[in-house]
Amino acid sequence: MVAVRPARAGEAASLTALCLRSKAHWGYDAEFMRLSARTLEVHESDIAAGRVLAAADEDDRPLGMAAVMGEGETVDLDAMFVDPPAIGSGAGRALFAAATDLARGLGARRMTILADPNAAPFYERMGARFLRNAPSDAIPGRLLPFYEYDLTAEGNS
Repeated sequence: MVAVRPARAGEAASLTALCLRSKAHWGYDAEFMRLSARTLEVHESDIAAGRVLAAADEDDRPLGMAAVMGEGETVDLDAMFVDPPAIGSGAGRALFAAATDLARGLGARRMTILADPNAAPFYERMGARFLRNAPSDAIPGRLLPFYEYDLTAEGNS
């Protein structure tokens, strides 16, 4: 059973470690991971602002995390990672649903997603629409799939 809750004060370091494990799961080399580390860091200030969610197991251990950033009609799914042993557990689907609820609660009508190519099929299954390839925020010269999710569409939840 997976439950999604707001991340708690003091969880930034453990959630950052989860993000790093999740990214490394795809076989990226040490240099790629070094360059990515800055963008994978979870900040206590974002947790305090209510922008970070955690998917947890029945013992309240984090299985994944998501962060929604920005203001206005369009917000960003800034990060979403599932711990490798929990991939396929439903944690990703539960986190995505909770992130869309959080985005709607912020008044957004759209959520953008700069996705890792390995996660692109997941976001497409969730109903996100591919817009274009866009520059990576971590790796110079790398292009990533960029998606938009319509928070107002009937059936999108």
